[in-house]
Amino acid sequence: MFGDWKKLEKAPSARRETYRHGDLRRALLEAGLALAREGGPEALVLREATRRAWVVPNAAYRHFASRDDLLDAVRDAALAKVAEAIESEIARVDAQLSPRDLARAHLRAVGMGYLDFADAEPGLFRAAFTVTATPTNLDASRGPQGLDPFRHLGVALDRMVEAGLLPRERRPGAEILAWSSVHGFAMLVNEGPLRRLPTRERRAIAERLVAMVERGL
Repeated sequence: MFGDWKKLEKAPSARRETYRHGDLRRALLEAGLALAREGGPEALVLREATRRAWVVPNAAYRHFASRDDLLDAVRDAALAKVAEAIESEIARVDAQLSPRDLARAHLRAVGMGYLDFADAEPGLFRAAFTVTATPTNLDASRGPQGLDPFRHLGVALDRMVEAGLLPRERRPGAEILAWSSVHGFAMLVNEGPLRRLPTRERRAIAERLVAMVERGL
């Protein structure tokens, strides 16, 4: 305990200014994201987050009443990072494609962005879909384009309908079918029996899965 206080006293002034300027919530959130990245939602400990933010534990309660409150914020921020990964994949789609090919490419980009994030950030991915007593804050779960991951999928499916690739009568519930398939594979790789699958094989199966979902809708 005393060692922690000495570290805090010797902390660089820039870190102490973070607290003075009212950025403590952001500092705690970033510390929480780092912990989730390292070990998933189970690794999120409020005391450790405060230590990394260079403040005493009691200071955290001004912004997060409990560990669960911080976990909720980390979950929402992690979902926003999933949305950002999806948007990065969509940005690589060739806008000059025909409407039908563009709709297909858009849907596949959503799926691959989702799976690539799960592969690159397994801890954050698990945190993004951890179940808590508090509903997801959709405003905090949006990427730079203003959409959360589920809404990105919905837009891609709407484009499939507009391109004549998905019958309008089959559009209701299509998000659940597509999401269940892709998320199931992500979890099998993340913490299930496929976690030792070689990277190249994992990527190849992911691409086949997304293509299968697109054809099956």
